[in-house]
This record gives sequence, C-alpha cells and structure tokens, in this order.
Amino acid sequence: MCGIVGYLSSRRPISWDLLKRMRDQMTHRGPDGEGIWLSPDGLVGLAHRRLAIVDLTEGGHQPMASEDGRHLINFNGEIYNHHELREELRALGWSFRSASDTEVLLVAFRQWGEDALTRLVGQFAFAIYNTRDRTLFAARDRAGEKPLFYRHADHGLAFASELKGLLAHPEMPRKADPVALDHYLAYGYVPRELCLLAGYAKLPAGHKLRYQLESNRLEVEPYWSLPQWQNGPRRSFDELLEEFEPLLETAVRRQLLADVPVGILLSGGLDSSLVAATAARVSGKVNTFTIGFPGHAAHDESPIAKRLAGELGTNHVELMAEPSTLDLLPRLAAQFDEPIADSSMIPTYLVSQLVRSKATVALGGDGGDELFGGYFQHGWVQHIARARKFGLHHLPLAEMAARLLPYRLSARKMALRLLDHADAAVTVSRVAEPRQREALTGRRIRGEFGAERLRTSLISAWREPRERAMALDFLTYMCDDILVKVDRSSMLTSLEVRAPLLDPAIIEFAVTKLAPDQRVAAGRRKLLLRHLAKKRLPTWFDSHRKQGFSIPLSAWLRGPWASMLADVAENADGGFLNPKAVRSFIKSGASSDRLAHQVYQIAILEMWRREYRVTMD
Repeated sequence: MCGIVGYLSSRRPISWDLLKRMRDQMTHRGPDGEGIWLSPDGLVGLAHRRLAIVDLTEGGHQPMASEDGRHLINFNGEIYNHHELREELRALGWSFRSASDTEVLLVAFRQWGEDALTRLVGQFAFAIYNTRDRTLFAARDRAGEKPLFYRHADHGLAFASELKGLLAHPEMPRKADPVALDHYLAYGYVPRELCLLAGYAKLPAGHKLRYQLESNRLEVEPYWSLPQWQNGPRRSFDELLEEFEPLLETAVRRQLLADVPVGILLSGGLDSSLVAATAARVSGKVNTFTIGFPGHAAHDESPIAKRLAGELGTNHVELMAEPSTLDLLPRLAAQFDEPIADSSMIPTYLVSQLVRSKATVALGGDGGDELFGGYFQHGWVQHIARARKFGLHHLPLAEMAARLLPYRLSARKMALRLLDHADAAVTVSRVAEPRQREALTGRRIRGEFGAERLRTSLISAWREPRERAMALDFLTYMCDDILVKVDRSSMLTSLEVRAPLLDPAIIEFAVTKLAPDQRVAAGRRKLLLRHLAKKRLPTWFDSHRKQGFSIPLSAWLRGPWASMLADVAENADGGFLNPKAVRSFIKSGASSDRLAHQVYQIAILEMWRREYRVTMD
C-alpha cells in the first residue's frame, strides 16, 4: 500500500524538489521507502511513497521501470492473485526480477495491455507511463478501495493518491465547487468524479484513464460496470451457500497472505465476525482487534467481539475510547481530502492505530451491507415505493411540506420521502432536501449534476426498488464514504486494510445470483449471510444486531463537543455557508438525536474548509 503522485506537462517542467514535496505530503501512506523518476526535460515526473507489504526488498521499489525502460509504473494497492498471474506470464515466456506484485502488474500490462484489468483481483489505483509514446494509462479497482485524484488543466495532467499531494503545488487553486458542496450537504459525502475543490476530479471506481501529453487529450471511461440480477432459476439458501462459502474462503485466504503481520478488524457485527470466523478456519491462529465505548452500551460491541474472539480462539486486543478523542477532529479533517459526515472515522482511526502497533495489514467486513442488503433503507425503499402508488409524489407538495414541517419533527424526513418526485432509492438515505441545502448555502443546484438527478441516472438500468437502493449504495455511499473513511483513517497510521467481501467473484455472485428477496425481505436483511452465521458462528450470536464501529454522537454533541459546535457557529465563513442558517442548525440540533448527524456534518465541513483554506467565489 502506497502513495503515488504524477505530473505531466507539455510546457512547464517540474523541479525535483517540488515533486518531492508533493510526494511527501503522503508520507503516512508509505513510511518504508520513497522514489522519484523525472524525465530529462522535466516535463514528466512520477513519485512514490512505499508501505512494504509484499517483497520487502528493494525489488519492490517504485516508480518501477520495465527492463527495456519503455514503461514506468506508479502503483498503490495489492494484487491478491499475483502468484497465479506470475505463473501464467512465465508460461508465456516472461521472466521476473522480483517477488513483488508491482512487477507482475507491469508485466501483465505489457502482455495484455488494458485487457489486463479484467484479470486483476485486488485493490488498486495505478498509473503506467509510456516513455516512447509519452502517454499515461491509469485505472482504479472495481469497488473503489484505493483513491486517485487528478487535475487536467494548463496543458497538463497531475494526479495523486490524496488531494493534499496535488495541493502541495503552489499554483493549485483552492476554490470550492458549489455543485459538489450541494452533494455533500445532501448525502454527507462527495460522490463519483466530483470533487469539492473546483477544477479537480476523482477517477471513479471501475474506470480507466488515458492521457496523451503532446495533444493534451484526456479520456476517462469505465472498464467494469456493476452487473444485475440474472433473474434465473431460484436456488435455496443451502444451494447458494455451497457456491458462496468457497468464494469467501478463497478471498480471505488470499488476503491473509503478506510478508508482514496481519490482523482482523472485529467490530462484533455480522460481516466482520464472518470474516474473522473464516480466517480462523483457513489460517488457524489470527489476531483480532476491536474498540469499545465505556458508558454507552448501545454503541459498545466490544463485549460481543471479545466473547466471539474467545470462541474462535483468536489473539484479541481491545481499545477503549473516551470523548477526549475530539482532539482528533482537526487532524482527521486535514487527512480526509474531502469532508465526509461519517463520525465512525474516529473509531476507525483509533482501531487502526491499535492494530498498527501489532500488524501492518488488517482485514475488515466492508461491502457486506451494500452487496447483501444490510441497511434499513434497503427494506424501507420498498415500502415507500408501495406508498407512492397513491401518486402524491406527482403533486407539488414536497416543497410546501419542506417549508411547513419543522426540522425537529420526527416524521419530517419520511413525509418528504413520500412526497418527493425523486426516486425512492435516492431520497431514502438523503440527509438534507433541496430547500434545506438552499437555506445553508443560498444556492439551489439544478440540472443533471444536481444531487438527486445524478444518483437517479446511476441506477436507471435497475428496476426493482431494493435492487436500485443497493446498487446506489454500492456505487456511491460505499465507494465515496465507507471506503474513503477506511482508506484515510487506516493510512494515516500506515495500516493497509483489506475487504474480502469486495472480491470480484463475491461481488458478481451477490448481485447476479441472489434475487432481491434473497437479500432483503419482510424487514429482514442480509438473509444469506445470516444463514451462513447459523452455520459458522456460535448459537448465541445475534446476527440481526447492526452496529459496526460507531460513536455515541448525539451524547458527545450535547456534552464534550459543545464548545466545538459553538466555535463553528460563530466562525462559519459567510461566503461558504450562511452563518445565520448554520447557527439555526446548531441551536436546533444540539439537543436532538435526529439532527446530530447534520450538526456533525456542518462542523466537519467547516473544519475542513479551515484546514484547506478553501474559499467560494
């Protein structure tokens, strides 16, 4: 796992020192090694920070050049099937100088070109530069586990694993994008290619990028799309488990392989518990880690994790968190290149810090909710769709309801979901409706890039409400909130986190082999995983308990975080958000569990704005 940065320009060379400064903004991503390659004319530069996981020798040093010097690779991630690919390539006549997966990826590209992407099993964001043609090819993994930001402007292209790597260049602008801001306020994160800084973009998950230096031509297109349910013959859960369990075992076994110590993030929830149980079965003794919140039993699953670890026979370690972790917020706001309103970034960071003292790699349960139907909204969306058969959402009532219903009203969001003309899958997880966002910013974003319309366009191919909701969460929330949280929080501690449930074969199985009602039905969620839990977890384990790593947010907002909220209210930038509207939200939300998330969302946004010195035109 690493941090990468690249710079290409047809007009303005970059200095070694500046490229180094951009690279070293991401030292936390790679404390074990560093490298720079600069073209003789200084117009192209690649730089790398290394976290050594596979082949700890200099054989894995990057940027890595091919034997003939034509290609250079800058790679962040892990290729879990690199052993199989190595043998396949050897059979085709290729030889290798190292045991690293980086070299396997480079040789695979030389053998198969862009088609190599279909053979990769792993998490990755990489760029390969062709010194002869002066072209760059880049790609990001299917689920979006590893990040890649870029800026195409001024007759050139710059890219980096983290936005802060680009911003180390003194000429990079720091203006906010109002469209991306609207998305953040609507859902708590910035999705897909959008970036909260104007003029920058993210390479979306499952996409590839081509850039030609001489013509300054940039092309971005998908190489993979989330498949759909095949609507074939239904199979029983026992039959489905016969196919699924070997896929899970293969994924876990592959991801346990490393040349450094490996652990398991055990929250006590269903997904991480199944990963831990599978790891114990295929590997024997494993290390598990969890975090607890004393005095907040509803958020503390450490006793469950400890009991399960005892029965699985793992080496288990606990960390207890206190509200003083408020001190972490400015640091995390700086680490998260764009703000995300996900308070579980705090326990994720804390448990990553704990794990890093014992291991360099950790496996988690991310992906289970989106693939197998684990969120409440996956069931609610069907109820909303049925209620909409009365046609009220076709009437101009949503705006009136948004204006008349007070924010504190518990039924407000549900009423707006029923009355809003936007797709139920789009509104069911929305944090703030258009009127609320307009009050905060003084702007109403319309058109194809509006928060609701963009999401609707992403799921146009799906018809069944539950499928639409799960597909949307996979394409947006998982990629741009959950996986961002995991990547930035863990990499701040130089820990690599892996997600066995996001193995391509498991993704394919979940979305093509399971009918919607075999994922979510009659208020029950993750049906297949619960069947597996009956088989592989103790009888006392409550597979319906839904928690994960989360914090007692509303209690902390009323108590030890009150001073932070006051500071945000008094100093919110007038050009970014409306100070009067911010104060109103802080006042109404400080004692309301329902509004705690939005209060936190505004606080994180303001802290991010200060850390990155962002302005709004």
